[in-house]
Amino acid sequence: MATDPRTEQARALFASGNAHAEAGRVDDAAADYEAALALVPGRPSVRGNLGLMRFHQRRWAEAVDLLAEAAAQDPGMALVRALGLLRLNRLPQAMEALDHALALDDSLAEAWSQRGHLLRETGHLEEAARCYRQALACGAHEALHHYYLAAVQDLADPPPPPEVYAQALFDDYADDFQDHLLGALRYTAHETLLRPLLSGERRFARVLDLGCGTGLCGRLLAPLADAVDGVDIAPAMVEQARATGVYRRVDQAHLLPWLEADDGPADLVVAADVFIYTGPLAPVFRAARARLVPGGVLAFSVEQADPGRDLQLRPSLRYAHGRESLVALARDHGLAVQALWEAPIRHDQGRPVMGWYVLLAAQPLRRATQ
Repeated sequence: MATDPRTEQARALFASGNAHAEAGRVDDAAADYEAALALVPGRPSVRGNLGLMRFHQRRWAEAVDLLAEAAAQDPGMALVRALGLLRLNRLPQAMEALDHALALDDSLAEAWSQRGHLLRETGHLEEAARCYRQALACGAHEALHHYYLAAVQDLADPPPPPEVYAQALFDDYADDFQDHLLGALRYTAHETLLRPLLSGERRFARVLDLGCGTGLCGRLLAPLADAVDGVDIAPAMVEQARATGVYRRVDQAHLLPWLEADDGPADLVVAADVFIYTGPLAPVFRAARARLVPGGVLAFSVEQADPGRDLQLRPSLRYAHGRESLVALARDHGLAVQALWEAPIRHDQGRPVMGWYVLLAAQPLRRATQ
């Protein structure tokens, strides 16, 4: 019996799509799978592979639909479909899809991890902790998952974040970062923090913008500065900041080693809503003070810790700081409080998240005496 030419052509396209996919050529693979599906509509293997490519193309709704049949029996496909549902913010369906993936294969570390995130974000902290422990038992990234565990356990002395966390978070977030921050979260920390500096007459020879993101602070500060240098951990953020044209340079690096390696003086060091991802601040204060000229300013915002707490790692995976601890840190590092006030940083579920806004002035460094 002769083979249907359309079926043969679809097989060739499917094989070509597989080759493109293995080589990382997502768009080419998707085009081949799409052409194959047009020849053999409804073929589960083709729909599943096209769904995977649509996921990588960030076409989440199409991916979720295409993966539905393959996900019924394939745990890997089920997990990708669950991740697509998460991207679409269809959270109840995402939880069902994660549970289905784990029913097919309970060793899926990423499924346990994502299940933990969903439970953490909805306030089910004990069950979230169990999921993170299961993820660790299945081989998940140790440093990240111990950090997630700390966030749901409200430790008295929380650890600093692992280096991989911020880069992964903001690289993935970069395309939608500014619109989401200014729109959905009603973020105003950069304007609130810089308003006293912008309303004054002081000009800055050199500004260091820590965690510069897409350049929100840089745009405001550029008219008042001879040079603005920025640093961010996420390559995608660095690209966007450079594209603004307001920075003399923007480096991709962790802010603490970048500060420590810099050997030039600065009149202003800015960290707008950055220290919420840093944790303990003593090393950053020390490095910033070493850069500041006498009278130079360290300006930053942080979330407010609960009364009586110096430092908290919250389930949001953000750190919060106490007012008294900030004043003590400033004093210990030769920084005088110029201004310290409270105001919202952003909104979460319609409610303001309150923060401390701090301007510290560098006092002259004391020379050692014999």
